[in-house]
Order: sequence, then structure tokens, then C-alpha cells
Amino acid sequence: MFGEEHKERIIQEFVPGKQVTLAHVIPHPVEELYAKMGLIDGNGAIGIFTITPSEAAIIAADVASKAAGIQIGFVDRFNGSLIITGEVADVEAALHDVMKVLCDNMGFARAPITRS
Repeated sequence: MFGEEHKERIIQEFVPGKQVTLAHVIPHPVEELYAKMGLIDGNGAIGIFTITPSEAAIIAADVASKAAGIQIGFVDRFNGSLIITGEVADVEAALHDVMKVLCDNMGFARAPITRS
């Protein structure tokens, strides 16, 4: 087979389990971070979640919005991202309530809540 190149193909699959892979609080971000993230009316702390399966971000957004006085900055049901904003205590309370519902009640694997 003269002149033919053999190319190896690699197929990667992502098989998500039920897990919170990131739960992070940014207490006092620099002002320009809100604009860079596309948050027009963001203020206070920023809370960030990454969740699989990705549809669980909808559940997390609902729980967070009912837990404390936060605003939903962004929710992506296709990638499992959730960004919330609000006062530091409200964002932290929302993160804890989301972790309780997803991990304690629904059996998701837990990531530590981190803070920068």
C-alpha cells in the first residue's frame, strides 16, 4: 500500500457520574471580572459550580435562588455550569444548601467548597 498513511483514531468518551466537581466562592472580586464574565449587574461575591450530569445545574440554580438572596448570573444546562452573585454570606449559604440537596439528598459525589 504505497503512499497510504495509517492514521490512528482515538475515541474518547465522557461518562459522567453524579458529582459536583467545583464549588467555589470569590468573596470580593475585582470589578472588571463581572464584565469579563458577562455579568451586567453583578455585585458582591461570585459563586461558581460545575456539576455533572449537566442538567443538575438547573436544580442547583433553583435551590440556590431559594436558599438566600442571590442572583443567578449564568446557568448552562449543557455544560453544568452555574454562576451566582450576591453578598458573601448569601453566596456561601446558597453553596452550602446546594451541596446539601445534591450530595446529601441526591447522592452526588461531593467536592470541597473552596474560597479565594
